[in-house]
Amino acid sequence: MVQCPVSTLFKMKKNLIIQIVIFFSMTTSAQIISTPDKIYGQLFTDVQLAKIFPDGKTFVDCVPKRNPKQIVADYLKIKKNPAIRFSLKRFVEENFELPAAPQLNYVTKETDVKEHINNLWNVLKREKDKAVTGSSLLPLPNSYIVPGGRFHEIYYWDSYFTMLGLKESKEYDLIENMVKNFAYLINTFGHVPNGNRSYYLTRSQPPYFSLMVKLLADIKGEQVYKEFLPALQKEYDYWMLGASTVKPGQAFKSVVKLKDGTILNRYWDESTTARQESYRDDIETADEAVKHMLASTTFADGKKAETAAKKLRLKLYRDLRAGAASGWDFSSRWLADGQHLSTIQTTDILPIDLNCLLLNLERTLEEAYRISGKENLRKQYNTLAYKREQSFRNVFSCAELHYYSDYNFVTKKSTGIAAASSVMIVSYLTEPNPEGMIGHGNSTAAFIRKYLLKEGGILSTAVSTTQQWDAPNGWAPLQWIAVTTLEQTGQKELAKEIAMRWIKLNKEVFARTGKLMEKYNVVDTHLEAGGGEYAGQDGFGWTNGVLLALMNKYKIK
Repeated sequence: MVQCPVSTLFKMKKNLIIQIVIFFSMTTSAQIISTPDKIYGQLFTDVQLAKIFPDGKTFVDCVPKRNPKQIVADYLKIKKNPAIRFSLKRFVEENFELPAAPQLNYVTKETDVKEHINNLWNVLKREKDKAVTGSSLLPLPNSYIVPGGRFHEIYYWDSYFTMLGLKESKEYDLIENMVKNFAYLINTFGHVPNGNRSYYLTRSQPPYFSLMVKLLADIKGEQVYKEFLPALQKEYDYWMLGASTVKPGQAFKSVVKLKDGTILNRYWDESTTARQESYRDDIETADEAVKHMLASTTFADGKKAETAAKKLRLKLYRDLRAGAASGWDFSSRWLADGQHLSTIQTTDILPIDLNCLLLNLERTLEEAYRISGKENLRKQYNTLAYKREQSFRNVFSCAELHYYSDYNFVTKKSTGIAAASSVMIVSYLTEPNPEGMIGHGNSTAAFIRKYLLKEGGILSTAVSTTQQWDAPNGWAPLQWIAVTTLEQTGQKELAKEIAMRWIKLNKEVFARTGKLMEKYNVVDTHLEAGGGEYAGQDGFGWTNGVLLALMNKYKIK
């Protein structure tokens, strides 16, 4: 036996200790916070599979009226006694406070939509939270705005577009509180969760924190960049984890390194189980995918078929979760056949919007380090931003569309989906002269007019499916992205045209219903938007924010 010298053993032991310390330092609270499935076990499974509530989100948002352990013990005792007849729904209602939609208590009396929005801020506002044992809500230390409807918590990318309206309403303190909340989430969990719920901790959403910081800096001054620099850096580290070690042609979590060494990002979720808030739906989707695979594939024996089915199910659950992380849950952007949710492949795709937002984060870090006087770090992020931007033209160019589209790094092909998210890219491409930006503006205008422009604004995608982020639906954040991008590239006429169509649609629906909706049918403006996993919601945070910002931008009363 070869014996190691004492010094070598000491070094090995020291390195092992360092690695253990690093591991535990990276282990966030997300891994020790109990989620509804862990807290309620069999009760959670039974409630979600029985679908005693039309919306799978209802039970996971319930608040227990007493100790959760005692509730579970009582449930199992009743369940195991065949002599006891009981209603599962009644048991839940007796032991939990069900979530209510606060805005339903608000009766719209305003006829002026701006007045309505300004009054709604107080309806949608939540003060700092208190922790409740057994609740899935992650308490936030400052006040914030929720979207409305079934959504009783903050959502990451929603909040930026809500803040646009808060700025118009001069709710500056509330904007600052919300930015502080997101910094708190980053510092506590290492990233901004999809929303402040325990069951959202395994994923994030489109990273708009850097734009939130800029919004606040425009109000309070550039010192804001220094104040939130640690949180900006930590968020970047979250998205780029593994970038220095992943090999060409491989992926690690959110990071993908192409064969030529180009590093870009994808949406990701740490879990491979059915989403707790859509538990039964995800299981049914996975069942459909497995059924199709078994019917179309020949296996040598049952064991191999079982292994393949398990592998497919785990991949599908992660892709459904990653689709939710994208904020586009769900869309033909993520579907292999462009139609069926059972073909979802989100983690195979490099999305344009995500990579634009990370480029913005790199440029924001560059600016923050400049303000902080850290020139070496400023140069580092200038280089990273330059490299990411240079990759955009090669990776995202789509000959079929004569524009840009998401890229499937597994098939090594453009997805060819005409989506409003692609429009964002041209505002991040720097050009040596004005003619370059004019060219981007012309191609963007042609793309929008050919594929996306409709009576009520622009479509999410040009593809019609049963998913809510496809035709015929339009969403507020996509209108804002299109309008601001067209403005930046000299297409002011089309920018205003889209804004006017969207404003008109929002105001007409408000006049008919007294509501501002989560999404709209932009093809037939007399019909409601549809599709997706739940009914249309009113409230609505980002619709209010974008509408108010657009109306003020174009001086519409």
